[in-house]
Amino acid sequence: MERNPNGETMSTHHIPWNKDHLIGPKPPLKLREIWAIRSRLQLTGRIRELALFNLAIDSKLRGCDLVKLKVKDVAHEGVAMRRASILQQKTSQPVKFELTEVTREAVQAWIAKAKLGAGDYLFPSRLARSPHISTRQYARIVKSWVTRIGLNPRDYGTHSLRRTKATLIYQRTKNLRAIQLLLGHRKLESTVRYLGIEVDDALALSEQTEV
Repeated sequence: MERNPNGETMSTHHIPWNKDHLIGPKPPLKLREIWAIRSRLQLTGRIRELALFNLAIDSKLRGCDLVKLKVKDVAHEGVAMRRASILQQKTSQPVKFELTEVTREAVQAWIAKAKLGAGDYLFPSRLARSPHISTRQYARIVKSWVTRIGLNPRDYGTHSLRRTKATLIYQRTKNLRAIQLLLGHRKLESTVRYLGIEVDDALALSEQTEV
């Protein structure tokens, strides 16, 4: 309760900062949402963004690693690789990822359009002070994608894209060890927390899974 200038008490009702917003880890995208975003980018001819979106889904990389990818990391002589490997900035550990056909096509189209060389950053910045797009720019782009398909941009972020394919794979296979490797996590517990799985259930599933 607060008091007015006359010393009288008055009721105040504060609107919580998190009203109508999801709390906790940013949710992954659902299949229909992936295709909704992809279709819009294709229809509007956003070649760079289509390559960025598809690669974000397939690579499952953190934003800091995604924005620093160079052409030679994912393509050779203008042809996108089926598999790639990079050293993660956060853990200094290598992580491998696959590039699906739709991603390879998008990446190749972007490299050709932008006339990028092997040593160039895949997503160069339009700002002189930065050789590649920043994580902040990437985050803004992600917000614009989810907004276009009617989702609340406050509820989604770059980690939504990192979590998307990992979550879909886990739902289909229940193979936590595989997800751990794909995400480049050092500990299984990190993968459990990241996917939002109950620890005991997760460990039980992992023990039953041969890899």
